[in-house]
Amino acid sequence: MIFRQLFDSTSSTYSYLLASRHGGEALIIDPVLERVDRYIQLLKELDLRLVKAIDTHLHADHITGLEALRERTRCITVMGEQTKADVVSIRVSDGDRVGIEGLSLEALYTPGHTDDSYSYILPDRVFTGDTLLIRGTGRTDFQNGDPRAQYDSLFGRLLKLPDETLVYPAHDYKGDTVSTIGEEKAFNPRLQVKSIDDYVGLMNNLNLPNPKMMDVAVPTNMRIGLAQQIVAGKGWAISAEEAKALLSQPDVALIDLREDQERRKHGIIPGSLHVAYPDVEESLKADGLLQQLAKAAGKRLIFYCAYGERSAMAVQAAQAVGLTASRHIHGGMQAWQQAHGL
Repeated sequence: MIFRQLFDSTSSTYSYLLASRHGGEALIIDPVLERVDRYIQLLKELDLRLVKAIDTHLHADHITGLEALRERTRCITVMGEQTKADVVSIRVSDGDRVGIEGLSLEALYTPGHTDDSYSYILPDRVFTGDTLLIRGTGRTDFQNGDPRAQYDSLFGRLLKLPDETLVYPAHDYKGDTVSTIGEEKAFNPRLQVKSIDDYVGLMNNLNLPNPKMMDVAVPTNMRIGLAQQIVAGKGWAISAEEAKALLSQPDVALIDLREDQERRKHGIIPGSLHVAYPDVEESLKADGLLQQLAKAAGKRLIFYCAYGERSAMAVQAAQAVGLTASRHIHGGMQAWQQAHGL
């Protein structure tokens, strides 16, 4: 496995780049906007292709790099289903998997620092966001934070992982880079409480100042969605109602860009073909499936995904290679279900 821990000194944020060699697919956890150029450079140096970018929660101390990375790499953005961010490509729930070639992370819902906080587990390590820090825990006094919920996330979930599990947090202010679950059980002063009430009392009396970037970072990080109206303004979008009217037409191919996990969980639009979003670029090449459908079979491609993010990027890519009849469903499967009462 390729693993890089990257640091932003201004916000004391750790970001993590992971890949498994073969085809060079990569993901990044908790990217920082000001470090995006460095991430892009590192991806090129390691000959990697960024497929997914994850935020463990809505950050208050820095502006996320999710939007910039999506614009520059066409990667899939991932957050928890509770997030207040306007649009991300995939919203995970507890127990879902976030995968790239050769790697699969389990999403673990660990609220308390915020109500949208998730940790991500590999067999030997866990990325804890701001829930569990090295010799500390994330504050619980804003963004719907809740010390009782955090106690449950810590003692009921994270601390039940094997003691040798490596702990990689989203922040450290002392220069530590990694810990283990066993170390934190033994030496983290905030975990030496005797009861949930003791923990609540401890967290409610920290009296910490708000993060310097909070008033800027939180509203900015809530507006990271792709501007689908720009795609619609070019005439490349159709509504869910319009899409339903096209289903019976023989010259239409409806393309589902979501992952298998999403399709099983949320259902499919009848008659759709499955081409996962990371495969779109290859499928649009001269001998690719989508090109063959459009050119050889004379099909008009209609893309859809969960919320319209991936399909908006896919229709832009299709237009760029001359498939001018291609469209996408504005708002994705969410809009389809709302329109048709599903």
